[in-house]
Amino acid sequence: MKNGNGNGKIPNGLTPKVRCAIYTRKSTEEGLDQEFNSLDAQREAAEAYIASQMHNGWIALPDQYNDGGYSGSNMERPGLKKLLGHVQAGYVDSIVTYKVDRLSRSLLDFARIIDLLEKHGVSFVSVTQQFNTATSMGRLSLHVLLSFAVYEREIISERIRDKVAASKRKGKYCGGMPVLGYDVDRVAKKLVINPTEAKLVRHIFRRFVQVGSATLLAKELNRQSHRTKEWVTAKGVTHAGVAWNKMHLYRMFNNRLYIGEVAHKDQHYPGEHEAIVTRDVFDRVQAILEENYRCRANRARTKTPALLKGLIRCGHCDCSMGPTFTKKDGKTYRYYVCIQATKKGWDTCPVKNVAAGEIEDAVIDQLRAVFRSPELIAATYRATTAQREAEITRMENERGDLKKHLERESDPAVLVDTQNRITEIDHLLRSLRKHIIEELEVADALRQLDPFWDELFPVEQARIVQLLIDRVVVNPDGITVRFRSDGLSTIAVELDADQETANE
Repeated sequence: MKNGNGNGKIPNGLTPKVRCAIYTRKSTEEGLDQEFNSLDAQREAAEAYIASQMHNGWIALPDQYNDGGYSGSNMERPGLKKLLGHVQAGYVDSIVTYKVDRLSRSLLDFARIIDLLEKHGVSFVSVTQQFNTATSMGRLSLHVLLSFAVYEREIISERIRDKVAASKRKGKYCGGMPVLGYDVDRVAKKLVINPTEAKLVRHIFRRFVQVGSATLLAKELNRQSHRTKEWVTAKGVTHAGVAWNKMHLYRMFNNRLYIGEVAHKDQHYPGEHEAIVTRDVFDRVQAILEENYRCRANRARTKTPALLKGLIRCGHCDCSMGPTFTKKDGKTYRYYVCIQATKKGWDTCPVKNVAAGEIEDAVIDQLRAVFRSPELIAATYRATTAQREAEITRMENERGDLKKHLERESDPAVLVDTQNRITEIDHLLRSLRKHIIEELEVADALRQLDPFWDELFPVEQARIVQLLIDRVVVNPDGITVRFRSDGLSTIAVELDADQETANE
């Protein structure tokens, strides 16, 4: 154990000092303004425990490592960052917390923290759970306890989802930004009609029935100086209204709040709030949207003959599948054909070919399922983030190896090739690290895509498919869609940029 005097030696007969850093955390800000709050209680308990170990040389460091209002599910916490920085600087011998889940509720993050502590010879102690990571048994106990902490957090999440589902079945407002036409009664926790905005909502629905085009209607609303919903959060933050675009209108037209209903997943329940739009007008709008969808779908099939070109592969032969077509009785039939099968014979491949329209529809259905589902968005985000991180790690390792090789190499030609590859890797790393955004931002961006997907031109749909999908593998028993590691963030950033443009 380090003694803190800088020379690493302990004089005979003296107990080495153990410099203890006390870390405290609370997930919410509730109660932190009190004179004696949860963070104070955690620190007091830790100080008492350190005092009981004074005979072993334990002393509490005066530095404060507190995170009030921060979740333990990630490491983006100022107090934790400060603590780990002091660990790396050699200022700390032991970290003391009230409970293990105060340090982290993520097994992966906790493993990273423990690796860092072990690297710098720092132990970890939990006051209430009586173990020390300086021993193998302490480390085992820690992992077991942390597993239960993760389980507890997942149970709490499930309870929250169940509560939201139960509330929506009763037609209750469950929070979030109010839509145009309604305000929030924060005392009763209900939606109440805003008469002025409700008049505009009814006008928008009626005009869409007349003009049948969201693009034209958005331009008309902007010419008339109308703006989207302006609202103020419970904390007093004002969100100003912005210029209209067709995305705003599609969200409005598909929102069943306006006919007095509350939607949860694929179900609809009578709401506690009053309707603004009659069901007859709402249904007429839906009929127009459906007709527009059919027209655009037909145009997409004719104008985008190879939506998956360059993306689709035969899973059996592990080779590309190319677009082709045949004509019969005046009709064109499109296919994707296994390149290997065309060379070696149809009997060599059980996949052979697939109908282009069917597989394109299946892939688009998977995309739109991701757009609509928070669970799929979260899973897709985690998977693609893991892919990106793995790719970044791989390239960083390759770059490190090349730098070492560069120092030993004397051949000018090899030096040039190596330096070119390092430059290429630097460019790829910058690209991968660019636009790394949070899961909630990605989720919001993808949900924006679904309502107006069918209104996009075929070339726009094809570009989004190319951005979001890395590979479509066709097997005899089905297909596998692999998403691009940077595609989700790119789409989110582009949509955010479009929104900023609309705000200007």
